[in-house]
Amino acid sequence: MLVSKMAASVVKKAHLTKLLLILLLRAYFIFLIQLNVGKAEGNKNPTADKWNTYLNKIDTALSTVEECTSDDCSCFTDVIDEDLNPWKRQGGITKEDIAAAESLGTKYQIINHKLYRGEKCMFPARCSGVEHFIQKIIHKLPNMEFILNPRDWPQSQKPLPPKPVLSFSKVKSQHWDIMYPAWTFWEGGPAVWPIFPTGLGRWDQFRVKLDKQAKKIPWEEKENVAFFIGSRTSAERDPLIRLSQSNPELVNARYTKNQAWKSDADTLYLPPADPITLEEHCKYRYLFNFRGVAASFRFKHLFLCGSLVFHVGDEWLEFFYPALKPWVHYIPVPSSLENVKELIEFAMENEDVSKAIAQRGRDFIWNHLKLDEVECYWLKLLKSYSKLLTYKPQRDKSLIAISPKRDEL
Repeated sequence: MLVSKMAASVVKKAHLTKLLLILLLRAYFIFLIQLNVGKAEGNKNPTADKWNTYLNKIDTALSTVEECTSDDCSCFTDVIDEDLNPWKRQGGITKEDIAAAESLGTKYQIINHKLYRGEKCMFPARCSGVEHFIQKIIHKLPNMEFILNPRDWPQSQKPLPPKPVLSFSKVKSQHWDIMYPAWTFWEGGPAVWPIFPTGLGRWDQFRVKLDKQAKKIPWEEKENVAFFIGSRTSAERDPLIRLSQSNPELVNARYTKNQAWKSDADTLYLPPADPITLEEHCKYRYLFNFRGVAASFRFKHLFLCGSLVFHVGDEWLEFFYPALKPWVHYIPVPSSLENVKELIEFAMENEDVSKAIAQRGRDFIWNHLKLDEVECYWLKLLKSYSKLLTYKPQRDKSLIAISPKRDEL
């Protein structure tokens, strides 16, 4: 009996000892786990959440975008409806509306499939660039008249009543102007001395040159740096130039000395850079686009380098801008450039993501912004516009006849 009680006591003690050991081991493992979690949190990359923010923006943009698949300019024609809506709401464009807008641009008429224009055009090459497209489609157009603004700056200001003026660029919140494809698709600038003394040249030819150059420098061989070169048309560009000075491993940005140069302040007291061709832009992986006096003419060219475009500001538009989507085709940058360093670092540290955006941007411009689409847009714009005229235009004898050139016959 005594032996039995002693045996039971020994078993009980052994059981308690085993239970105690289990509890101690469990506490030890919990301690180790908490210690490792603490170390992990201490070593956590402080920019991880920041990158997730941008990656989520890309995922959201890709999940909501409706990718354009047509080649008949329908990617862009929502802009026509939006620009003409003010005139639809007020019942059309009257003869008095045209007279009120006549001082804001150059008057054109199409009468019996012939083109007429005011005798003086402020920028003859620009008018010629516009007339090329009108002559190509004039046999499909009804009689009409319109006021075309060949200047850089839009002419119909909000909140004043709208005036029917066609301009190449505008800020939606500030202007009523009706956007048309710029003269630069064919001729008329911009001139860049000394490399493009008569302008960039025809878009259909230039896009082929850029595509050929881009194929010589695949993404992996491009310089891993953000690049911008241009004149100081706006102080908006200054922060990028200064970032280039403090972080040359991230940015190569410099000002050139153009015809508007007045003093060293126009290059931020730095030696002016020599202009380079658009083809030379293709050797850089990240390219910055800024507005100029109005929208930037280089924007469409940059995409064809197969580089990632950083587009600064979203106010100034051309007719094709709304079809390009931020985070899908390019990386948007606020006009203040407040987070520009962070955005460049994000692009560099997420190379596959950056390359994919660059490819989508390049493919969109290559597939949907051909001269055929520009011509198509002109046709739909002028046909839609003509339906809003509340009167039948009569031939204005003060206008001169514009004959088609050989390549427009």
